Amino acid sequence: MKDPLSPKAIDHIGIAVKSLESAMPFYQDILGLPFLGMETVESEHVRVAFFQLGETKLELLEPISDRSPVARFIEKKGEGIHHLALRVEGIEGALSQLADAGVQLIHQTPKTGAGGAQIAFIHPKPALGVLYELCEPRSKSEDGSCKCGGEAHA
Repeated sequence: MKDPLSPKAIDHIGIAVKSLESAMPFYQDILGLPFLGMETVESEHVRVAFFQLGETKLELLEPISDRSPVARFIEKKGEGIHHLALRVEGIEGALSQLADAGVQLIHQTPKTGAGGAQIAFIHPKPALGVLYELCEPRSKSEDGSCKCGGEAHA
């Protein structure tokens, strides 16, 4: 790859859960993390809840149908860390750069996630089993993070 992708930060960590209602008390009551919001993302067949942890967010992903990639993930691997979301600027250029370098992509073009963020996933194979999401915010908060109060992550 000629030019490095240069992500700006880890925007969030996606965590697959069977039930938001069962998982959320740990993050709110035990860890004391601020709750940012919840959203249903029909295109990914998930309900998501975000919590703030410093400059990063934790995204809980609950499948709402068997067609959800998160449902398949839980069935295969159980609940737990699903993906790392990298904040980028110019997601279309980043995807083109990755494709030109021969990196296998799950999404060839960005799609709209929760909060209007543009997202796309890199196949985990080239990243040695880690599923990465590229996330470009629709608008930025004061700290520059994605304003995706809930996201569509696959």
